[in-house]
Amino acid sequence: MSTFHLPDLGEGLHEAEIVAWHVAPGDRVGAGDTLLAVETDKAVVEIPAPQAGTVATLHGAVGDHVAVGAPLVEFADDRSGAAPPAMVGRLPTASPAREHRTAHRVKAAPAVRAEARRRGIELATVTATGPEGTVTLADLDVGRPAEPRFAEPLRGPRRAMARRMARSRDEVAATTITDQAVVRHWTAATDVTVELILAIVAGCAASPALNAWFEGRGLSRSLHERLDLGVAVDTADGLFVPVLRGAEALDAPALRRELDRLQAAAAARSLAPAELAGPTFTLSNFGLLGGRYATLMIVPPQVAILGAGRAAPGVVAAGDRPVVERVLPLSLTFDHRAVTGGEAARFLSTVIDTLERRASRPGTQPHG
Repeated sequence: MSTFHLPDLGEGLHEAEIVAWHVAPGDRVGAGDTLLAVETDKAVVEIPAPQAGTVATLHGAVGDHVAVGAPLVEFADDRSGAAPPAMVGRLPTASPAREHRTAHRVKAAPAVRAEARRRGIELATVTATGPEGTVTLADLDVGRPAEPRFAEPLRGPRRAMARRMARSRDEVAATTITDQAVVRHWTAATDVTVELILAIVAGCAASPALNAWFEGRGLSRSLHERLDLGVAVDTADGLFVPVLRGAEALDAPALRRELDRLQAAAAARSLAPAELAGPTFTLSNFGLLGGRYATLMIVPPQVAILGAGRAAPGVVAAGDRPVVERVLPLSLTFDHRAVTGGEAARFLSTVIDTLERRASRPGTQPHG
């Protein structure tokens, strides 16, 4: 037997969730044939066979979270004389999970077994009322006090969000400053996201410390000449942040074309892992959904994120008198370990100047 383990899928991932098996025991596969699909933090990735051979055993069911380096597939011995590929270790002759299943003769569905494990209940101590002596979920509650039930574990993007937000909370010295831009000539046809990206490009040119990565343990940072902009995209499956590469080199029409491509791929869950990796700055145009100001979360090693709220009429000063203008609320959250208050203020001031200068000219790019 030779054993294939979950490979390192990159980007610091430690585990993946099995979403589909494409083979079964007894199947003959060729090198490169798809064995299974797994979901990482943000993408669904197909795992190819590392060799030709006959599938003997599958490890893990759909919905299981598998650690990098854990066994996935056992291949039967290849009698042709070809040497098996190098593997990350060998599977023990009998896995603990298999021994547990053999010793555990109580009839119960996988969901019931999982719930019993979560509550610390031994199924052998439960009176079964289901067909042919099967333990049901209701049987787990008999004679026990009510307790909170969490029947839907976080998966995919929501699981990734929970982990990344906890990391941001623990690792980043986040500080937020807010202001607003007067965008009097913006209309329903204005491509707000493109306008914001062009303003961010100008802001990073004026204050390069915002387009950077920071490493907290070694207290070191890397300033980036290229702006690889993460653009938050809200979908039915959760929040995705595809990366628009080299935003500083693109004009408005090119930015819109690339945004359309990335947004369509995010909605279809077809983004490649590389399209989600390595943003140097992030934009959240949350005002398209609602809200004016926000305290945003930075995903390390980035040091800043700009949020744009809902543009609406507001009272501003025109000389010594108040007037009503269309204003765009802006929130800049930055990591104060790596960015000074002056650098952040200079960035935000440039963003506002750029937005107002472009907004003073009618005929901005139409929103696609």
